[in-house]
Parts: sequence; C-alpha cells; structure tokens
Amino acid sequence: MALFQVTNIFKSLKARSKTSPPVPEAVWQNPLYFFAFGFGSGAMPVAPGTFGTLMAIPFYLFLQPLPLIPYLIFLVCFIALASWASDRISRDIHFHDHPGMCIDEFAGFFVTMINAPHGFKWILLGFLLFRFFDIVKPWPIRWIDEKVHGGFGMVLDDIVAGIVSFAIIQIIKYLGVHI
Repeated sequence: MALFQVTNIFKSLKARSKTSPPVPEAVWQNPLYFFAFGFGSGAMPVAPGTFGTLMAIPFYLFLQPLPLIPYLIFLVCFIALASWASDRISRDIHFHDHPGMCIDEFAGFFVTMINAPHGFKWILLGFLLFRFFDIVKPWPIRWIDEKVHGGFGMVLDDIVAGIVSFAIIQIIKYLGVHI
C-alpha cells in the first residue's frame, strides 16, 4: 500500500512537470515574479516546492524572535500578499499554480512554525512535517488543492498543511517529548 502511494506521488510529479511551462524569464527581472517564485528558489529544475521551503528557513529565523501577536500579524499580511501575487502571476503566465511559484510554501512553513520551540531539530521537524503533508495532501488538503481556485486557493492548501504540521509540533511540545 505505501509503495503504491509513493509510486503515485512520483507519477503525479512526473506528469505535472511535463505539462508545466518553463520558468518565466521575468523571475529574474520583475520583483513580483521573483517574490512569487520564492525569491528564485522556484526556478530549480526539480523539487521547487522543497527548495522553496528550504529558502523559507532563513526568513523564519529572522522572524522567530518576534512575539506571537506580531508574528501572527506578519503571517496574515504575508498570506494576503502571497495570495495576491500568486493570482496575479498565474494570470500573467496563463497557467494556474505553476510548480515554480513556491511563495505558498513560505506561507505554509511559517504557519507550521507558529510558536514552535527554538532549535535546529524543531526547524527540521517542521520542514519534514510540512513537506510530507504538502506532498501527500491527505484530506482536506487535496480537496482544497483541487476545488479552491485563484491565488488564495493556491496558498490555502499549504496553509492547511502548515496547520496540521503546527498541531503535531504543538502536541509534541505539550507532551514534553525531546527531539
């Protein structure tokens, strides 16, 4: 069963990469494209979402010292900006949710790390959990990915993957499990 799911994930990624347009040159010329493509990390030829999440880590380290309320205010503003940029760029390139547009991975990772304990192990756990839920897309994440359209829809499935990952981190933290 697990092998079947992994095989389907790879088939899905392979099929998606064949139908995706190339990364627009504007990524390197237009600040909005550069932002939407995860500050250039989405231009990676393989696993742009994973590279986008990796690129989010230094930004998270900058945000990590913020108290909870300012962090949440930043996050809401960031989600709004990422949604708007994703919608705008998708319309410009005539392709909904280009795999290279990975600013949504930044938003999802930032949600994952809300009020997370400090330390490399917690960042690694957050990265692994978020990537797992973003790639596998269990219900309701897959439903959102397929049914909710526009820029907010592109970001919302990552937010929900982040919420699930956040919940797991908070449970581990609450239980006092040392990682």
